[in-house]
Amino acid sequence: MADSLRLMCIMAHPDDESLGTGGTLAKYAAEGVETYLVTATRGQRGWKGAADDYPGPDVLAEVRSKELDAAAEVLGIRQLWLLDHMDGALVQVDAEGITTRIAQLIRHVRPQVVVTFGPDGVYGHPDHIAISQFATAAVVRAAARDDATGDSPHAVAKLYYLVATRDILEAYQAAFGVFAKVVDGQAREAVAWADWMVSARIDARAFDSVVWKAISCHHSQLRDYQKLQDLPAEQRLSIFGEGTYYRAFSLVNGGRQVEDDLFAGVR
Repeated sequence: MADSLRLMCIMAHPDDESLGTGGTLAKYAAEGVETYLVTATRGQRGWKGAADDYPGPDVLAEVRSKELDAAAEVLGIRQLWLLDHMDGALVQVDAEGITTRIAQLIRHVRPQVVVTFGPDGVYGHPDHIAISQFATAAVVRAAARDDATGDSPHAVAKLYYLVATRDILEAYQAAFGVFAKVVDGQAREAVAWADWMVSARIDARAFDSVVWKAISCHHSQLRDYQKLQDLPAEQRLSIFGEGTYYRAFSLVNGGRQVEDDLFAGVR
C-alpha cells in the first residue's frame, strides 16, 4: 500500500460521487489508482416521486444505499463507507464525532489526495457545505496522532475542492433550470467559480459513458437525471467529461499552473 497512489473522495449523498466526481474517479481507477469513497448520508429525504408515495426514510435509505453500491462498482471504487447520518441534517450532527470518524478513515486508507465539496457547497446546499467543513477538519486532524486509538498520523499531500465553472453551471441549468435553494428564509443560488480560480482540470472525456452508467444506477433519482443525457453532446461533456477543482492546499507542489493531474507533485 505504501507505494500505491490513493484518492479519497468525501461526499454528502448517494449520487454526489457520480454527478460530481464520476469522471475523475473512473479515470483514476482505470489508471490503477486506488479510489475510496466516504458518503455521509443515505439520501433518506431525496424522494423524487409524488409526496404521497414517499416510502419513508428507512426504506428510501435502503434503496439509495444499494444504488450507491452499484454506482461505486461501476466507477471502480475500491471501498465505500456510509456514515449513516440523516440526509438534510448534516449541519446538526456532532462535529467532533464525524470529524474523528473521517480522520480515522483517512489514517486507515492513507490517501495522498482528498477531494470534497467546496465551501460554497456548489449552490449553498447545507449538507455539501457541512461535509466540506468536516472533511477539511478531518484532514487536519488525521495528521496528528490519535492517542485514543494509537492510529499512526497521516498527512494528506493535497486537498481539493470540487468547484463549478460557468460552463458546468450553464449545462446543469440547461437541464434543470436555475440552481436555487431557500435556506433559513434566504434564497441561495449557484455562483460560478472564475476560470482563474480553478487549480486543476481533469480530462475524463473518455469516461463519459462510464459516468452515465454510474448515474443510471441511481434509479430512484433517474427521472430527473435523464435531462442530463438529453443535453447536446458539448454540454453533457462539460459535466461528465471534465473535473474542475480548487487546490485548497498542497505539501508537494505550488504555483499558478493549472494541473491536469491531482497527483502532480506526488508521482
